[in-house]
Amino acid sequence: MSAGKALPADAAPVILWFRRDLRLHDNHALAAAASSGRPVVPLFILEDGNDDAMPYGAAQAWWLHRSLERLTARLEAIGSRLILRRGGAADTVFSVADETGADAVFWNRRHDACGIEIDSALKAGLRARGIDAQSFAGQLLHDPTRLKTKTGGSYKVFTPFWRALQQGGEPDTPIDAPSSVRSPERFPASDRLDDWSLLPTKPDWASRFGEVWTPGEEGAQARLSVFVADRIGDYDRTRDFPAIDGTSQLSPHLAFGEISPAVLWHAARLDEGSRWTEGLVTFRKELAWRDFSYHLLYHHRKLDSENIDRRFDAFEWRRDDERFAAWTRGMTGYPIVDAGMRQLWKHGYMHNRVRMITASFLIKDLLIDWRRGEQWFRDTLLDADPASNAASWQWVAGCGADAAPFFRIFNPVLQGEKFDPDGSYVKAFVPELAEMPAKYVHRPFEAPAPVLRQAGIALGTDYPQPLVDHRAARDRAMEVFARIRGGHAGEGD
Repeated sequence: MSAGKALPADAAPVILWFRRDLRLHDNHALAAAASSGRPVVPLFILEDGNDDAMPYGAAQAWWLHRSLERLTARLEAIGSRLILRRGGAADTVFSVADETGADAVFWNRRHDACGIEIDSALKAGLRARGIDAQSFAGQLLHDPTRLKTKTGGSYKVFTPFWRALQQGGEPDTPIDAPSSVRSPERFPASDRLDDWSLLPTKPDWASRFGEVWTPGEEGAQARLSVFVADRIGDYDRTRDFPAIDGTSQLSPHLAFGEISPAVLWHAARLDEGSRWTEGLVTFRKELAWRDFSYHLLYHHRKLDSENIDRRFDAFEWRRDDERFAAWTRGMTGYPIVDAGMRQLWKHGYMHNRVRMITASFLIKDLLIDWRRGEQWFRDTLLDADPASNAASWQWVAGCGADAAPFFRIFNPVLQGEKFDPDGSYVKAFVPELAEMPAKYVHRPFEAPAPVLRQAGIALGTDYPQPLVDHRAARDRAMEVFARIRGGHAGEGD
């Protein structure tokens, strides 16, 4: 129903179901609800009542609390209110519909397998009860069902996917946030956000997150403004150096839908012939990698648990809890790895280049199953994403689509020296090495005794000896890989 048509005062409301789309700007479900002219009941459900729902990790629970605070304030500023409920999605939506007399429910689509299953069943159930149910696009640049190979299959390599995405046309121009929405005469009861206990206490291990992050739509817009003004032009040259603020750091905002990928795509406008072009193209490709990850997730429903390359089902992983714990604590004896893992503890985030290095170390130096790393990142990363996280771990392991071959094994010393040449990143997160000279900051185990004494380091006491010798670990990993190479390389699910 159009906004221009007069509606009776007692018109049935529409429920606007927020999920990982916690924004007002470029929110298609919100725009449709507001333009309908009906009263709108904004609803967020903490879906812990449904075993199939994609759970929030511990770090993301902190972000969710802060983001819901900001969304509540944004809705109140346009005359509305956010209703919070906890439980199963279907039961909660039906309950709120009964309480409010709503005859329509709008939401933006999600693309993980569990979410699709829940939403499809709910849409059928609502329509069976005579309640209109509408879902909208906008969480990706293009719907994962649209892009297909010439033979009608799914893409397994990024480059042809990127070409197809470009040929699909520009994403829709972002739509403005509504200036107001019509409220019902009476809102249903809402949970108190504080009662959900999303923030950690005793200890408050998230106390340092606020030093870096400002959750919410305003925080996303502010970070985008800084990135476009100061960083995007050099993005292709600086994004691999963790000590430089060369990345957008928008991934947590994207993960919670506080900003849409279409907004980011259109913010990165190409100016052919200018010196900024390569940075813009590289940034757009990163957005496309996110779409590619969701394309993989759509066609491989168990992306987080099943190898796409089924040869790896026979891989001889090691169950080494002690070394896994050392990796999680940033106590491997390899400074670039330890800096990344400690950055993760401190700020709920890790630089992308360092994510690849730390993942490679776990998988190939320690021979620990990539799925354990994926689960750890899912629980500790603020930007944990069901598609990007799983696809990236499979990429590093060599068992995914368009994967780096298993024999591409990152040398943590050489990677550190190449991308953190003076050790600034390491010293920021591994303060024990603050006085180590650049020559040895990435290889303290090779430093002469006088250098160690001068830096105040006793290896094995102040900083750990390496868990493994990288060269020997590489050879061991290649031996294990060689034993599966003769097996059948399946196509996956």
